[in-house]
Amino acid sequence: MPRTPSAVVSAVLVALMVVLAIIGPPIWGAAAEKIDAAAILQGASAAHPLGTDSLGRDLLARVLVAGRYSLVLALAATLIGAAIGVVLGALPSVLPRRGARLVTGTVNALVAFPGLLLAMFTAVVSGMGARGAVLGIGVAIAPGFARLTQTLAASVARADYVLAARMLGLPRHLVLSRHVLPNIAEPLLLNLTQALGGALLGLAGMSFLGLGVQPPDFDWGRLLFDGFGRIYVTPEVAIGPVVAIALAGVGFNLLGDTLARRAARTAVPAGRAQPEAPPATDTADAADPEAVLEVRELTVTFPGGVTPVRGLSLTVRPGEIVGIVGESGSGKSLTAAAIGGLVPYPGVVTHAALRLGGRDMAGLSQKELGTGLAMVFQDPMASLNPALRVGGQLAEVATVHQGATRAEGLRLAVDRLGHVHLPEPEKQARRHPHELSGGMRQRAVIAMGLMGNPQLIVADEPTTALDVTVQRQILRLLREVVEESGAAAMFISHDIAVVGELCDRVVVMYAGRVVEELPVASLAEGAAHPYTRALVDSLPDMETDRSLPLASIPGTQPAPALVGEGCAFAGRCPLATPRCAVELPPLVEYGKAHLVACLEVS
Repeated sequence: MPRTPSAVVSAVLVALMVVLAIIGPPIWGAAAEKIDAAAILQGASAAHPLGTDSLGRDLLARVLVAGRYSLVLALAATLIGAAIGVVLGALPSVLPRRGARLVTGTVNALVAFPGLLLAMFTAVVSGMGARGAVLGIGVAIAPGFARLTQTLAASVARADYVLAARMLGLPRHLVLSRHVLPNIAEPLLLNLTQALGGALLGLAGMSFLGLGVQPPDFDWGRLLFDGFGRIYVTPEVAIGPVVAIALAGVGFNLLGDTLARRAARTAVPAGRAQPEAPPATDTADAADPEAVLEVRELTVTFPGGVTPVRGLSLTVRPGEIVGIVGESGSGKSLTAAAIGGLVPYPGVVTHAALRLGGRDMAGLSQKELGTGLAMVFQDPMASLNPALRVGGQLAEVATVHQGATRAEGLRLAVDRLGHVHLPEPEKQARRHPHELSGGMRQRAVIAMGLMGNPQLIVADEPTTALDVTVQRQILRLLREVVEESGAAAMFISHDIAVVGELCDRVVVMYAGRVVEELPVASLAEGAAHPYTRALVDSLPDMETDRSLPLASIPGTQPAPALVGEGCAFAGRCPLATPRCAVELPPLVEYGKAHLVACLEVS
């Protein structure tokens, strides 16, 4: 990136201030402290370019020497403000909802309070002098840092790797220190540079008002205070500290702006904070002893009558891969999120039964859920923390839930990476996610799920972002993992061809409901629901007549808030009759292991 004039100016000014802080006291320290009774309160002269003070000390030497103290105090105040602000701003992303609201309200109140008044009040309470001024400016800076941190933390709090850490039961302070803060560090550091310039100006102002540095110590603000009484007689006595303060403030602010522009090309992951999902209701009906996952009447609702998942029932058995297929917006991914307890607030999940291994999932501990359920998300880059090495992230599962030491966890991580056919697993474990290809990252995410020997693997469109060759490798790997471990798997996809290749059974969703469930062997020729048949017909093959337009489904799927009382597919269905618009078709048996929800199919 070319160097702009502001970048050059900021670099020169900041370098000048740093050099001055280093060499100033050793070179001009003696002259700054030398008392000369014959030169008291002089104006500018050849011997004293900026004049002298009430003890005859050279003001130019004192300005040059004061640079170190001024910068050190500004740095201390900035670090105090950053530390307080970062903690306050990050807490809402990991605290329960009520605690998060309390912290957010406190931050809002502090932001609304004038910074200078807050600094003066703190300085007076803590005692006048350098310590009180530093603390006061630090407290005044903190609300700005807190607001920025809160915004940035909310942007990563819903990243898959943060959700996975929460589901694993990682303590809140570790979620904060390992997963949230490292991924928002860059903009905070940029803001730190700008805040340093503001702190320097603020401390100079505090000293000028008499609330900061006290004699015999001096900074630029104190020198300006001492010379202010003579400004109308010998105005040059104020030139030195004023120029120093202005150049330092402008330099650090320009540096912050320059760094921010250079970093702007790096996007921050989007998202918002996610409160914990509400607890599921219990049920009295008997569990299916053969089912790994048992879901009955699962419904997800949001305020305003939005119901993206409606009464879904599903059973997955050991060694079985069940595919869930449908258009975007049909409720597939939200079904997976509801099973994993990851539905964002204010979503509400209700069900008649939700069991894993015959046990109510609401009664499972974080350890049991973290090792019994593995989630494989669509974007492996979002599933892995970009600030941590791959092996360390996998090892975290073993250290948190299996009581393993760090070394044991790393050995197990390397073993699991090798198990998913990642070449040179020891080498890959030492790498960060961005150093791996997309297919390698997805294998690493699958390996992470295998760290706890899960009963159920939920794969939410894990091959969407991969090319065809890598996609086939990942599909083969999922099948291999299920066959070797005996686990059950849910595979969510909008691609019915991929589902037909991998899965044993297919569940077709439309507008939040299951419209058909059938063995994958019957998918091509035995699909009964008009929507399923339309999906199958829309897949071109080697016999498709290329002179004709590709088959498609007319119309669009209704939004979750606009689904009517009858069949949601009626408006697009060639078999629809008037009763389809007002009567909801039940999901009934159509044949062996085959269920269909259609009033016109018999």
